[in-house]
Amino acid sequence: MPMADVNGIRINYQISGRGPLVVLVMGTGSPGRVWHLHQVPALVGAGFRVLTFDNRGIAPSDESAGGMVIDDLVADTAALIQLLREGDEKAVLIGTSMGARVVQELALSRPDVVSKAILLAGHARLDELQKTLSVGERAVYDAGIKLPPEYSAAIGAVLNLSPASLRDPVTARDWLDLLEFSTGPTPPGVRAQMDLDDAFDRRAAYAAIRVPLLSIGFADDRMIPAYLGREVAEVVPGARYVEIPDVGHWGYLEQPQKVNQEILRFLASGV
Repeated sequence: MPMADVNGIRINYQISGRGPLVVLVMGTGSPGRVWHLHQVPALVGAGFRVLTFDNRGIAPSDESAGGMVIDDLVADTAALIQLLREGDEKAVLIGTSMGARVVQELALSRPDVVSKAILLAGHARLDELQKTLSVGERAVYDAGIKLPPEYSAAIGAVLNLSPASLRDPVTARDWLDLLEFSTGPTPPGVRAQMDLDDAFDRRAAYAAIRVPLLSIGFADDRMIPAYLGREVAEVVPGARYVEIPDVGHWGYLEQPQKVNQEILRFLASGV
């Protein structure tokens, strides 16, 4: 994939399809290629040109192991849009988790590059459980603790998947095998992402967003509970909120058809 030089770093990106520009922003620790499992094919099939990329911190983009703040990720995304858009077109932005936070900030600060915003597991703040979990994850990394793959897979499943996905033994085993296989050391760039501020509260600020916005909550999300996504929709004037049942933090992977349906419905609306 090509590399873009923006903001003093190099960002790995890929463009698929033709049509209006949609930019997908991934969450903490994950590469942009995750979107290509389900969301990119659906969007390309619907006539969109889709930009995916690896946030700073995710190789082969620059890892920025020395540290980063959310404004860096926001500026990177805006710079990519400006570099790769056609003329002065605005882009639809879709982000999940940390990526949703990036989208929220771009919708607020750069409406000149954003036409619509879609949040998966969006949030204007974190509650005490997420803050404590973040502290614990950093402590595990910094202490050099290596969890057994089986235990790491089980914890990952509990935190990111719905009980509905784990109820069937075959489905549960598939997920656990995948998570166990993918268990590995945390790269320094991902560790830098883990240090992003978790004490923020942007509810008051987001009342100034004027970009059409859809917030999609995942009913069984333990990482970013659905009520936090509802909060964003409640403070942004005219925003819509949709909650999808029987999915956890990885709802776009658990029930991609339902998530894609809501995304495409919003993009087709006249809002």
